[in-house]
Amino acid sequence: MKFFTALFLISMFGLVSFGQVTSFSIDNSKLDKSLVEQLDSIYKVDQAIRITYIEAKQRKESVSLLDSLLNEMHKSDQANLIKVNAIIKKHGWLGPQKVGVIGAQGLFLVIQHADLKTQEFYLPAIRAAEKNGEILSSNLAILEDRVCMRSGKQQIYGSQGFTDSQTGKKYIYPIIDVDNLDKRRIAMGMPLMQDYAKEWNVEEYKKDLPDIERIVKTQNIR
Repeated sequence: MKFFTALFLISMFGLVSFGQVTSFSIDNSKLDKSLVEQLDSIYKVDQAIRITYIEAKQRKESVSLLDSLLNEMHKSDQANLIKVNAIIKKHGWLGPQKVGVIGAQGLFLVIQHADLKTQEFYLPAIRAAEKNGEILSSNLAILEDRVCMRSGKQQIYGSQGFTDSQTGKKYIYPIIDVDNLDKRRIAMGMPLMQDYAKEWNVEEYKKDLPDIERIVKTQNIR
C-alpha cells in the first residue's frame, strides 16, 4: 500500500496555497479594513503554529516538544474559534469580496480545524457561500471530506489522509466511488489526484482499499 506524506500534511494541518485563487473579483476600496485586519491575524496565527509543528516533526524533535506544540495548537484553535464565532454571528459568512483572500481563508481554516459539531453547524453556510462564489469550491470539498471522515463515512474528494499507528505509514482515507474521483475533483476546482498525490494509482488503491478500511476500523480512525 502506498503512503502520501505531502497529502497527509496538507489534509491534517490545513496548510494552504493561493495558487488556485484566480476567480474572485475584489474591490479593495470596499473591504472592511477592521475585519480584514482581524482575520488576517487569525490566519497568520493558525498557519504559524502548524508550520512550526511540521518543521519540528521533520527535524525529529522530542516527543515532549511535539506534544507541547500540539497542545499550543489546540489552545490557539480554541481561541481563534471564539473570535470567528463572534465575527460570523455579527456579520454572517464573509467572502474575499468583503475581507480579502487571506481573511476569508482565515475564516474557513478556523472552521476546518474545529470540532465535528462546529463543522456540521457551519457546513450549510459554507455550501451556500460556495454557490454564491464567496469561497473556493476546493475548500468546501475539503470540509465535506473532513466531516465524512469524522462521521465514519467514506470521503468524497480524496483530501483526507491518516497514519497507521502501528506502522507509521500514511494512507488516503477510504474514498467512495473511486473510479469517478477525478470527475468530482475537477468539478470542485481541485487538481487530478495523480497531480495532487504523485504516488497515486487508482487500481492499486482499489486493490488495497479493504486493507485500508480494516486499519480504519480496527484503529477507530476519525
